[in-house]
Amino acid sequence: MAVPDALEKDSLFSPFQSITVSVLSAPLFFIATHNVMQIFTAAVPPYHCQSNLTLVPKDPCTRFISLLANDTEPCKQGEREYNLSLYTSTIISEWDLVCEREWMKELAQSIYMAGVLFGAMLYGPLADRFGRRTVILCCLLQIASMGTSAAFSPNFSAYCVFRFMTGMGICGLVINDLGLTMEWVPKKYRPTVSIIQGTCLTLGQLVLAGMAYAITDWRWLQLALSLPFFIFPILIWWVPESYRWLALKKRSQHALWSLNRAARINGEKNGTFITLEMLTHENNENAPRRSSSATPLDLFRTPSMRKITIGLSMSWFSSSFCFFPIAMDIQRFGYSLYLMQVIFGCAELPLRILSTLMAAYVGRRFSVSLFLVFSGVLILCSLAIPADLLLLQMSFTVLAKGFLGASIVCAYLYTAELFPTVLRQTGIGFTNMMMRLGAVVAPLAMMTKAYAPFLPLVIFGTVPILTGLPILWLPETLNSQLMDTVEEVEARHQKATSEKKKELEFGTKL
Repeated sequence: MAVPDALEKDSLFSPFQSITVSVLSAPLFFIATHNVMQIFTAAVPPYHCQSNLTLVPKDPCTRFISLLANDTEPCKQGEREYNLSLYTSTIISEWDLVCEREWMKELAQSIYMAGVLFGAMLYGPLADRFGRRTVILCCLLQIASMGTSAAFSPNFSAYCVFRFMTGMGICGLVINDLGLTMEWVPKKYRPTVSIIQGTCLTLGQLVLAGMAYAITDWRWLQLALSLPFFIFPILIWWVPESYRWLALKKRSQHALWSLNRAARINGEKNGTFITLEMLTHENNENAPRRSSSATPLDLFRTPSMRKITIGLSMSWFSSSFCFFPIAMDIQRFGYSLYLMQVIFGCAELPLRILSTLMAAYVGRRFSVSLFLVFSGVLILCSLAIPADLLLLQMSFTVLAKGFLGASIVCAYLYTAELFPTVLRQTGIGFTNMMMRLGAVVAPLAMMTKAYAPFLPLVIFGTVPILTGLPILWLPETLNSQLMDTVEEVEARHQKATSEKKKELEFGTKL
């Protein structure tokens, strides 16, 4: 096919590809800052209940009524005093989210994750219908406006609504930003681009630590991390729409303009080797076998698509199910939150680079499976570490989180290559929905601590192992062209099945 091969002669360092990857990667620096922002904006300062008596009970949610009888009573809302020496203001101190209202802190993060989940459901199909670039621009403006509004929230309810809307935009931006980048990059450079964009996502954790250290008021921190998203639409406006999507939508003239623009920027005076006649002929030739109106149901309609969707959904679910509880629970180690955030962020960088190198030279499916299984094994091994060896526990936790992050980076690359163009963003959106569902369900697993302190770690260690192994039965996409239609995916599956049958028959004859 001429269209899929259009960019294969270009280098990643060709001007057009370099600018496109740089511009689309820039917003990713601030994605992690919003995902785990509540580590700092919802940090719990030391507090105690106001009392006329000099002694303070061990339980900060109560106060003494009488020292002689050692009687206490619950502290009412608004009667608590917070030590704001480290944090000038957090949502905890401002809205008194402790003691009987402690659950509201977790509710705020769950509502944000629910917004991310809803964004995956909404913006994947919309991108396949209206274009990747259009949805990216809308999501950037949504993050900017809703994130800024959250900084001026008059109460907790408004804060949760704005965070929900911000989460929707964050997910829509990520899945379409990565998808559009992959569709403009030659296949041999996709792993390199995955390293670049995965590194941007990881460095966002370091950006968050630095800005949180400099800005100790949660409203100003929220504002500082949201305002840059007003600038990014200006940059993204330069990036053209995916020529693959345009060609499949029979907008051949626009696709040709985008390809010729890329060629001119790369210094090719004669344009590309694609002409309008070639695009039109290809559209007419392939029209009978192309899904004219692909829907999310097509993810499950055929055997190969069903196998791909279920397998990837399981891996995405387990990655998030284990990643976010580990990432959000760093306060339990007792060290500075800023230091822990930097350590966790830095530990992920080499593992994410390693994972992408493995994906480039060993294979996508093996890399995703291996890192999921490794993370599960590390979590289970941490159960055997004595409670007093806190540093060793932290080391195992950091490595487990790093392997989960590495698996996520490989999974983004693998998912974008497995799904066909007509369903690529729908597929990425659905698997991301399963990823966010894992983050929403994870607190339920944490509640099992009430029955046995070790039970959450057993669950978080077992799930990635069980979901990582089935990935090995999915197709490998190393050095493969992107599929454009469901029919091409099924043809690949049938070809692979027939080759396996021939190998089995040949082995039986021997």
